Amino acid sequence: MTDNDTATENTAPAGGDTPPDRLSTNPGSPFFDMEVLKRGIGIRFKDRVRNDVEEYSISEGWIRVAAGKTRDRHGQPLTIKLNGPVSAWYEDQKQDD
Repeated sequence: MTDNDTATENTAPAGGDTPPDRLSTNPGSPFFDMEVLKRGIGIRFKDRVRNDVEEYSISEGWIRVAAGKTRDRHGQPLTIKLNGPVSAWYEDQKQDD
């Protein structure tokens, strides 16, 4: 395994039916994937659909959300990590819930 494979080791391909285990909206993150984000991801955290998620990990059971309007010195939003059950789906797939 090469160093380039480590960032995509826990992620599914953009064209699959299962969203990646971990995804970030920050372009500087190794878990950023523009193709998946263009397709649209829905996140359910603690039985509530969230639209403000900056990053998530299904296997580790956490999400990161912006902490108000506060920014760091690089202009990125400050985030807080919330722990709990996380599920994700592609927005272009029909939900039968």
